[in-house]
Amino acid sequence: MATMRNLLLLLLLGTLSTQVARAQQLPQVTQYNTLDYLFDPAVAGSRPLFEMHAAQRNQWVGIQDAPRTFILSASTPLASNMGIGGYVFTDNVGPTRRTGVQFSYAYHLKVTDDIKLGLGLSFGMLQFLIDGSQIEFHDADEPMLDGQLRGSLVPDATFGFYLYHEKWWFGATAPQLLHNKVAFYNADDHSFSQLAAHYYVMAGYRFPIGEDLKLEPSVFLRYVDPVPLQADFTATLRYKDMLWLGVTYRTQDALCVNVGYWLKKSFQFGYSYDMTTSGLQNYSSGTHEITLGVTFGKTPHRAASRDAVEAPKP
Repeated sequence: MATMRNLLLLLLLGTLSTQVARAQQLPQVTQYNTLDYLFDPAVAGSRPLFEMHAAQRNQWVGIQDAPRTFILSASTPLASNMGIGGYVFTDNVGPTRRTGVQFSYAYHLKVTDDIKLGLGLSFGMLQFLIDGSQIEFHDADEPMLDGQLRGSLVPDATFGFYLYHEKWWFGATAPQLLHNKVAFYNADDHSFSQLAAHYYVMAGYRFPIGEDLKLEPSVFLRYVDPVPLQADFTATLRYKDMLWLGVTYRTQDALCVNVGYWLKKSFQFGYSYDMTTSGLQNYSSGTHEITLGVTFGKTPHRAASRDAVEAPKP
């Protein structure tokens, strides 16, 4: 029985390990420029707007029990040099579900007249659930899960910094700072379930092309020891900070296309499609991701962010 228990634990934690390999112990999205606050708490308050975003991601469509993710985030400046925010996400993979919630505070320092540095810290909780009723054993008498819903709730923390100018930005984040262990059964069952340390880096620049167009190359790096570094390289073309079209190459995984529209600088819509380039392309038709956003503020035409001063980033 103990051997069977260890095998099941390895299987369940293998799910977590697989997500680490895909940089998915935390949510993975293609539209990381739109959802930048999700990955870096120091972004909160860097733009003089209240911003709320919702995202739905259906990954590897066509594969049974593939990941499905929902995200809701909001951030706002609290003063000229502070910002607050929070987010909640849920990630479903087969019989497992991961839910997280965090609240953050950011403080922004003036480095020069044109450059600011944001420092952000967030705290929250992570919950891991396993639905035993969805797991079928070869041995029908195996009592390990016996149809039960089991879970673990652990605290979590994230630190990040965000250096930004009206034409460029550079940020880095360390989520899961507490490295907690996940125990599904009792205090002795978490030997292989310690949450891995993650490291994120985001950077980009905006090049004006004539009066109405801007080209925005950006990169998003993810690293989880000992998994090889994963990188998203994106080129986005923006028209009047209202309409955008982007292409992303994700190393070892996908080629992505995304489009978006910002209506009256208040309502945002974004869609991305990931074409799988790994061996999963034989079984999946790709990944679909939709984002919806609401933005408003007293001076939406002034944004000391990575977008031009006259219009903040959609």
